[in-house]
Amino acid sequence: MMKDIPISERPREKMIKEGAERLSTQELIAVLLRSGTKSDSVLQLAQRVLYHYDGLKRLKEATAEELQLINGIGKAKALELNAALELGRRIYTYQEEERYIIRTPEDASNYVMEDMRFLAQEHFVVLCLNTKNQVIHRQTLFIGSLNASIVHPRELFKEALRRTAASVICLHNHPSGDPSPSSEDIEVTKRLIECGRILGIEVLDHVIIGDREYISLKEKGYI
Repeated sequence: MMKDIPISERPREKMIKEGAERLSTQELIAVLLRSGTKSDSVLQLAQRVLYHYDGLKRLKEATAEELQLINGIGKAKALELNAALELGRRIYTYQEEERYIIRTPEDASNYVMEDMRFLAQEHFVVLCLNTKNQVIHRQTLFIGSLNASIVHPRELFKEALRRTAASVICLHNHPSGDPSPSSEDIEVTKRLIECGRILGIEVLDHVIIGDREYISLKEKGYI
């Protein structure tokens, strides 16, 4: 039983201390099963599962119903194992969607136009880009009238650093439909650019979205 196994050798404790990659397949299954039966430890139960399917090759195709045919595997354990197997299968077959590339202010505008042009309030959005100018993350940071006190650089660059972004593009909408920049828009932009230089994350542009039109502060010479 588990109480007879040294704590350092128990699957969960070993995983916490050494990481999942150091566990055997039997130990990983034991972590998923969580507990054994009255007569078998969780490690013995995990071994029974592997033996029943002659290793991982057949186990990866097992259904929850089939797993319940193993002595000691009830519905809950079968579903947990089946969910883990399905997750592993999806990760293995996952193909990342082609990322949107921004080369021009128009590209940035097109990326958000239909989402932002009808918004009743101003939304401030940051696009995090990698070194190839591909969008790796989009985040709405603020909702409300744009001013320096609301758009704090800390929140913007915290998100960029979290995503390991090489650069960012800022966008916000004007509910009036007129994308002409205000003095606040320009002030906020200059403040963000200055902070970006210090952190080594370039603010490529600040694009203002109107109704089917946009203005790039970079094209206007503010960046």
